[in-house]
Amino acid sequence: MSVKDTAKSTRDALQHGIYCVINPFVRLLIKCGVTPNMVTTIGMLGQVAGAALLIRAGFVAGRTGMVPYNLVTLAGIVIIAFSLFDMLDGQVARLGNMASKFGAMYDSVLDRYCELISLGGVAYYFMQFGELWPALITYMAVIGSLLVSYVRARAEGLGIECKVGFMQRPERVVVTCIGVIATGIAGECGAEWANWILIIAMTVIAVFANMTAAARIQHCRRAMQQ
Repeated sequence: MSVKDTAKSTRDALQHGIYCVINPFVRLLIKCGVTPNMVTTIGMLGQVAGAALLIRAGFVAGRTGMVPYNLVTLAGIVIIAFSLFDMLDGQVARLGNMASKFGAMYDSVLDRYCELISLGGVAYYFMQFGELWPALITYMAVIGSLLVSYVRARAEGLGIECKVGFMQRPERVVVTCIGVIATGIAGECGAEWANWILIIAMTVIAVFANMTAAARIQHCRRAMQQ
């Protein structure tokens, strides 16, 4: 089995395990009349709250010189918690027979908003320390994240399946959340290098997201030449 097949089977197994855990809660939501679009909207609002906590932490740090790392940790927890709503809305749609074309589009659009809002919060946080290069790295992560999604959407519009590449949205969300939470915990423990954790996380996304976008462009070029 190739590395690609192994990664796919591992992801599928992990996804199946998560669904087994959340399905009872999903059925409860359906009984309460909750729609997939409501779940999607709640997820985005949660991401906004997480980004707001990061912005608040950066604002306080910029004004006082003291970083409230407890807010950074909480921001990461909030972001990853509400990222799970991205799985919930799909399950609510499937188990509740409420899937629709508009719902799929709405989910995709809000996914982009969530990611841009989260990374925007990270960029603002960095900018409050007076060093622009970490914010520029985060900006490159934003560019890569957008292009990964855009190339796939454009390819599928041309009838080409395009899911290649390593740094897809779930990986980007996990790297971002781990980076934010680890930064907050390290900072609370007094580590002066705490922000480097988040800088490294953003660098990983910036490099591999843009590599994924490039790989998808190459994949489409080969598909069109066949």
